[in-house]
Amino acid sequence: MPPATGGSAIFNLEKFFPYRLSVLNEQVSRSLAALYAERFDLTPPEWRAMAVLAGFQPLSAGGICQRTNMDKVRVTRAIARMIAAGLVSRQEDESDRRCVSLTLTDKGMAVYDQILPLVQAREAEILAVLSAEERTALDTILRKLSDR
Repeated sequence: MPPATGGSAIFNLEKFFPYRLSVLNEQVSRSLAALYAERFDLTPPEWRAMAVLAGFQPLSAGGICQRTNMDKVRVTRAIARMIAAGLVSRQEDESDRRCVSLTLTDKGMAVYDQILPLVQAREAEILAVLSAEERTALDTILRKLSDR
């Protein structure tokens, strides 16, 4: 006997693209976090903020939000923890104290330099199941979906 649906169509969540993408994102995030969470006491939002700062500093918290697509609360918490740990410095604009520039400290850059090869190696492991053509196609597909 089929499951009761109350007249609604049966929905196969496991084949639903947004669900599959979300599950994959969680798997990849957990895999990467295992590389830096315990050893460096960083959360995934902190790592994302660190990586963005390493490439685009100085940035405001809003700039980090834009580049990572994380909400302001997560970014604010991540930055506060990183400042307390001595990984990020905060500089107020003298003409407008509401404007704050964030940069990695020397300690923050040293931590970043240690984590980067670890996450790049894990990325290579994850993508190793794909051929070069499939990796190119995946990149194209992800770019198209992001642009949409």
